[in-house]
Amino acid sequence: MSETAPPRGGTPRARAEIDLAALRANVRTLRAKAPGAAFMAVVKADGYGHGALPCARAAVAAGATWIGTATPEEALAVRAHAGLPADVRVLCWLWTPGGPWREAVEADVDLSVSDPWALRELTEALRGTSRVARVQLKADTGLGRNGCQPDDWPGLVAEALRAERAGLLRVTGLWSHFACADEPGHPSIGAQLSLFRAMVAHAEDLGVRPEVRHIANSPATLTLPETHFDLVRPGIAMYGLSPAPALGSSADLGLRPVMTLSASLALVKEVPGGHGVSYGHHYVTPGATTLGLVPLGYADGVPRHASGTGPVLVGGKWRTVAGRIAMDQFVVDLGGDRPAPGDEAVLFGPGDRGEPTAEDWAQAAGTIGYEIVTRVGARVPRVHVNEGRAG
Repeated sequence: MSETAPPRGGTPRARAEIDLAALRANVRTLRAKAPGAAFMAVVKADGYGHGALPCARAAVAAGATWIGTATPEEALAVRAHAGLPADVRVLCWLWTPGGPWREAVEADVDLSVSDPWALRELTEALRGTSRVARVQLKADTGLGRNGCQPDDWPGLVAEALRAERAGLLRVTGLWSHFACADEPGHPSIGAQLSLFRAMVAHAEDLGVRPEVRHIANSPATLTLPETHFDLVRPGIAMYGLSPAPALGSSADLGLRPVMTLSASLALVKEVPGGHGVSYGHHYVTPGATTLGLVPLGYADGVPRHASGTGPVLVGGKWRTVAGRIAMDQFVVDLGGDRPAPGDEAVLFGPGDRGEPTAEDWAQAAGTIGYEIVTRVGARVPRVHVNEGRAG
């Protein structure tokens, strides 16, 4: 989880500009979709590639009262370095045996538990301390990943309540996650929601008194108000990307993409017709032309699967990756145009200047927008703008 800045002096090779004003506006738009629920800003995977710490601060400034993380390391970094108000809660949900349970409790992190082994490790880690852990129980209502199966739910709830009566923990939440909320009308949505209600009711009948019950991710926050309960957990939508084309574009949903990825052209040169370009010569120039070298490659997160299809804006025109994307660089055919070395090549952004979007790259690579922004590598500095401004 890093905050990086461009190198001092000269033209940077590449940069990912992160517009925190756009992020704050997205948070406000999403909060308006669920006015009766608290808002958890999910900043896992270094804020989906945008920088977890500044994004967490921006989200809280726009009204988020919870921060969501996947790994303990992410949660501990947010607690130690984000500078959030003390009353902002941090939830961590992806634990493995031997995890830093005690450190997380001491750092005031809420812990998600899906299986009795985790409860046992947690309570053992707290022996000899006076700290009381805050625990949320996760139900597997049909996603089939993390979470407790319905048949095992009574046992997990009973064990958590025993630990609560012993003064070791407090059950603060009950939650689950949708499998297909990004597919309008999918039958699993109603089935999962019904099962979640039943599992919550069972836990509450046994004596659990949760502060929050939650199941709504980005698409559910946007389109399924009956799923909002006490808290919503937007992830990708907070960064301005649509959770799925079937739900509409970012603009359709009132969201603005937060990241713009660009690079400075490293070389522009004339080549004759019939000239092979990049490994394997999968692209051969159809005639005399100019080529531009973009100093980004798959080591920087540019998907190799977008070789020959990835769009780039250079000199006000859309260009297409010519040939294979290499580890550190790729080529675009400029069609005889002569931009100067150092001129900007924009891979994706909000689209205001006619540049491609992350969704355009997702379509070119046969993937989803989540992956396009999250995979942007550490060699690309994140430049956070509008961090301290209102709006």
